[in-house]
This record gives sequence, structure tokens and C-alpha cells, in this order.
Amino acid sequence: MQILTSLITGLIFGIGLIVSGMADPAKVLGFLDLTGLWDPSLALVMAGAIGVGALAFALAGRRTTSFIGLDMKLPNSRQLDRRLMAGSVLFGIGWGIAGFCPGPGLVALGMGESKALIFVLAMIAGMGLFELIERRRQASLLQSAQSAQSTVSAR
Repeated sequence: MQILTSLITGLIFGIGLIVSGMADPAKVLGFLDLTGLWDPSLALVMAGAIGVGALAFALAGRRTTSFIGLDMKLPNSRQLDRRLMAGSVLFGIGWGIAGFCPGPGLVALGMGESKALIFVLAMIAGMGLFELIERRRQASLLQSAQSAQSTVSAR
């Protein structure tokens, strides 16, 4: 059931990205070009997505399981920290350069868009780099905690 639900949901999402123009990097870059020939049509798509997302998160926040019986795993932090802000800036820069974000990039790859292949490969490389950095960071934090613990124990 979960696989079928995921497939149907992904297909609906992908079709929505194609119909809205989000899988077309030229349309996205036209939307982001505020000083040139700005194309505001994606603003309506984004407003609709924000509305649907806000409603979905409001409903999800009241539930402990999903509609298909899986545990709800929602973020519980509301803190705007340096890592979140840096990630947001990197996301925006990548979106502005490539005209793709992850979902539309994968849809465009499925449509045979050659630029999407480069984007998806770069995205995977970035995800791998993040994992490498995050593992090193976690190991460093663990080592610092163990070092502090051994210092306290030695006293």
C-alpha cells in the first residue's frame, strides 16, 4: 500500500510540476529575473503550493499517524540558525543558476532534459559532500563530549 501511495503521489506531483512550468528552467529563470522580462506566472503556482502546504502541515500537526497508517515525522525545531540560513542561500543560488530545484530537476531528467542530468549529478555530489561533512562534524562533537567527560571523571 505504501509503495502504491508513494507512486501515485509522486506521479501527481510530477504532472503538477510539468503543467505549472516548474520543470522548465527557462520559465523558472524568467520568474527569477526581476529586473528583466519578469514572468510572474509562477508566483501563482507558489502561492497555491504554500496554501496547500500550510493546510497539510496544519492537519498533520494534529495527527500521530498518516492516512495510510505510518508514523508522522514532522520537524520539531522552529529555530532559524546559521546552518539553515546558509542552506537556504545555497539552495537559492543553485536554483537561480540552474533554473531547477530538486523535484523539478528529477522530473526534467525523466523528460530527457540534458541540463537536468548535470543538475541531478551536481545535486547528488552536494548531498554526498554534506553527508561527509556532517559525519565528520558528528564525530568531532562526540569526541569533544567524550574528552570533556573523561576530564570530569579524572577530577
